[in-house]
Amino acid sequence: MKNYIRVKGANEHNLKNVSVDIPKNSLIVITGLSGSGKSSLAFDTIYAEGQRRFLEGLSSFSRQYMIQFKKPDVESIQGLTPAIAIEQKTNNTSPRSTVGTITGVYDYLRLLYSKVGQPKCPDHNLDVKSSDVETVLGQLLSQHLGQKIQILAPVANEKKGEFQKEISYWQSKGFIRAYIDGAWVELSELTKLAKTKPHNIDVLVDQLPVEEKYSHRIKSSLNRAFDIASGLVSVVYLETNEKSLFSLDSSCPICGYSFPELDPNHFSFNNPRGACEECKGLGTTDIQEDTVLVDGMDGQKSQVARFKYIGETHSDEDDEVPVHLKACEVCFGTRLNQKARSVFVNQKNIAELSMMSMTKLKDFLSNLKLSGRDLAVGEKIVKQILSRLQYLENIGAGYLSLSRTSSTLSGGESQRIRLATQLGASMVGVLYVLDEPSIGLHPRDHHKLLRHLNEIKDRGNTIIVVEHDEETMESADFIVDIGPRAGEFGGEIKAVGDLQSIKNNPESLTGQYLSHVKKIPYPETRRQKTKGDLILNNASGHNLKNVSVSLPLGQLIGVAGISGSGKSTLIIDTLYPALSEKVYGFKKFTEPYDLISGYQSLDKVIQINQSPIGRTPRSTPATYVGLFPLIRDLFARLPDAKIRGFKPGHFSFNVKGGRCETCKGHGQVKIEMHFLTDVYVPCEECRGRRYNSSVLTIKFKDQSIADILEMSVTEAKDFFKNQNQIYVKLKTLDEVGLGYLRLGQSSLTLSGGEAQRVKLSRELSKRSTGKTFYILDEPTTGLHFEDIKKLIELLHRLVDQGNTVLVIEHNIDVLKNCDFILELGPEGGEMGGDITFTGTPEELAQDKKSFTAPFVKKALSF
Repeated sequence: MKNYIRVKGANEHNLKNVSVDIPKNSLIVITGLSGSGKSSLAFDTIYAEGQRRFLEGLSSFSRQYMIQFKKPDVESIQGLTPAIAIEQKTNNTSPRSTVGTITGVYDYLRLLYSKVGQPKCPDHNLDVKSSDVETVLGQLLSQHLGQKIQILAPVANEKKGEFQKEISYWQSKGFIRAYIDGAWVELSELTKLAKTKPHNIDVLVDQLPVEEKYSHRIKSSLNRAFDIASGLVSVVYLETNEKSLFSLDSSCPICGYSFPELDPNHFSFNNPRGACEECKGLGTTDIQEDTVLVDGMDGQKSQVARFKYIGETHSDEDDEVPVHLKACEVCFGTRLNQKARSVFVNQKNIAELSMMSMTKLKDFLSNLKLSGRDLAVGEKIVKQILSRLQYLENIGAGYLSLSRTSSTLSGGESQRIRLATQLGASMVGVLYVLDEPSIGLHPRDHHKLLRHLNEIKDRGNTIIVVEHDEETMESADFIVDIGPRAGEFGGEIKAVGDLQSIKNNPESLTGQYLSHVKKIPYPETRRQKTKGDLILNNASGHNLKNVSVSLPLGQLIGVAGISGSGKSTLIIDTLYPALSEKVYGFKKFTEPYDLISGYQSLDKVIQINQSPIGRTPRSTPATYVGLFPLIRDLFARLPDAKIRGFKPGHFSFNVKGGRCETCKGHGQVKIEMHFLTDVYVPCEECRGRRYNSSVLTIKFKDQSIADILEMSVTEAKDFFKNQNQIYVKLKTLDEVGLGYLRLGQSSLTLSGGEAQRVKLSRELSKRSTGKTFYILDEPTTGLHFEDIKKLIELLHRLVDQGNTVLVIEHNIDVLKNCDFILELGPEGGEMGGDITFTGTPEELAQDKKSFTAPFVKKALSF
């Protein structure tokens, strides 16, 4: 009988006593509506218990230095193995973290450069090698046999002084002549040189032919030259008048620029040995780094890095946008000091390799020619790098460079590069839990991702994927469908089994979409152009190749293309800031372009992205959409509140006056348990209600402000149906598929997709002028088929009001609903950056060269 992970009685969050047997060594997809409980089962129950059990096996001394996991609300889980979670959400916003450091590829590159790199003098472009007498003698006998040479001691290079004592010393050692400032001089006829003039002096040590019989004499003369010139010797070949310079140290024989014995730290921008002295390895002088002392669990204080952006920021739709960062003028944005940039492998330094796309870097290293000792040492290192680069390329990340800062990656990109790192680790017997790894990936590349997931599985691992992608579900060995709806109306398993079982189960909403019983419709006719065009000419940021676009206003526009093809550069980094500058009049950093026109009919431009809507645990979606202030005002107008003199601020759990001062409005108190998990217990004063007792006596329709915060959006919508302003905001939150959110829920718990839909809700609840240009970046992130259907209806509603909606998307159901599609490509990175198609979905379906066309054609046929 096949081994199983047996979950019994899971009640974490909204799960309703869920029990399920999950087959090991399989690819399992957990799916369902947004908010139905997928992550509660996969991450908060199965993964959390796997991690907790692993940490419990460590000593109490070790555990006190690690994050402790609370025991999930589950009766029992049998058959668990060590678990690794690869999520989209990453808190690593450090500018020191790059694709290269996350994947470990840069560490191998540092090792390669420290072992086989060739240092060069940055001023004279000469190879800097350390030599010894035997090496120089061997080179002379093998390459210059029979030639007449001079062995010189270069004792001064552009050095001022009279050299009176030195001249006497050279004479006492038996030297007769020297080549001084371009002329031969007899030392006996020389007393001193001009004090203020820089001099070049080479003392003649010997002159003889290179022959085996003179090898002992050559060796002796080389030793004498090295001795008086402090480790330098110059050999002149008299027939050609050419010169070779040799050094006992790793230093330039002309200027003395020296290199230490290289190790990997000399190429690390996070180590003082390799970091640029000016920017401290950050690559920009617009970021300030300092350290703060924090209390550790052992009572000791430790230093933690803190980063701060320097320069003015402006507030745009409540999102703080930092000034554009300028590259450090000393290291040119490479983060490395001059010594690190002066070591080369095949004429390229490590910074140049880091800035290549991974595909181009793989080609460079595949064609790298090493020989002798370098081959023996470097071959294994190069093999390791190529293996990792191949994994990264195969999962659709080949267009990224190692120098790309991790904070600029999308959730999908971040997850896939960490997945590639696991592929290279070759572990077995592990439970991997992934959160929608297909996000941000073009449908063409899904099969590559699935192939590597199956590769991990075939090694003897179990993979649980929280996913909505149809192709992933079709490739799964086992599917768990959770529903029937979201929030408190979800948390039940509606169907389990293979693909066919799900399709045949009438209880499964997912199965109905997979079997095409339910479909996402699209318009039979496309909107006609009635409002003119928005035109952007010659955009050339990043990989864009001077592209010009003409976008029809008053339509639903889709922007498609392979990952890394230039979609975000064109729309987010060029069109959006350029349009904002024209509409609002304030300047933003914009990637280069020549001209923008046709914007005169617009009065607003709004970007709805997936960045967080709150930065503290006290922030809530209700506050962000302007809902909570309305509710506080309502409570403040109640007769009982007026009698007590309560203002709206008394109904906020963030400020003194109305909040519980024992827990400071948190509703719970943390009890530190040192090497055990910290325990959070309800506040004894307010019993988890966040407010003081006097505020809780004020009630609207028998509900206190604390009761209101515990309501879901759907519950609150019915409760406030007669309060028009409040009702409208709740209705739009419900319409974007967020009816399951609780009003008092922390914004930090929202996924990127949920945060984006909260922003969309806020815009929908405003009065429309019909002259707004909306830009949405992958709004289908985290959405089930049914949720996507609702989202598309909302987008059509915005356009029907006269607005223009532009969506950057890979989801084919969204693209088939667009009036106009713009595709970039043909590939990602350097192979992208061109406009490959413009037109309707029907026209795209007939395009033979488009990578998106086959998928759109299939979707239009249903």
